[in-house]
Amino acid sequence: MSADRSTRPYLIRALHEWALDSGFTPQIVVDATAPGTQVPHAFVKDGQIVLNVHPQSVHQLELGNETISFFARFGGKSEPVVVPVRAVLAVYARENGRGIQFPAEKDGIDPPPTTPEPPPAPEPPVGRKGTHLKSVK
Repeated sequence: MSADRSTRPYLIRALHEWALDSGFTPQIVVDATAPGTQVPHAFVKDGQIVLNVHPQSVHQLELGNETISFFARFGGKSEPVVVPVRAVLAVYARENGRGIQFPAEKDGIDPPPTTPEPPPAPEPPVGRKGTHLKSVK
């Protein structure tokens, strides 16, 4: 088992399933310029394409660890789509925009998670030494 395995394909599948279970339309945003990406270029804008991956909209959907592939209709014509998982920039529900945006990957591996900075240590109280309370009988 590789310690460098990307979490991206697992998150894509999980959010895809969540969107379907919630009655939403799962969509992915793809970097259409990434090597190995096969999408209809007539629908690419600014190097990206948004793809509806709802089972009613695609045929033979495969959400693999390395690639996502399916057939979909574009302009009335069925076309094959192949997307390397590393080219997926985001996955979300069309109806409410909830989902996840992915950071850029280098060499197909997710960047290591950043560890949050620990909170600063509380500063000691200034100017007081000892207590000002007295015992009363």
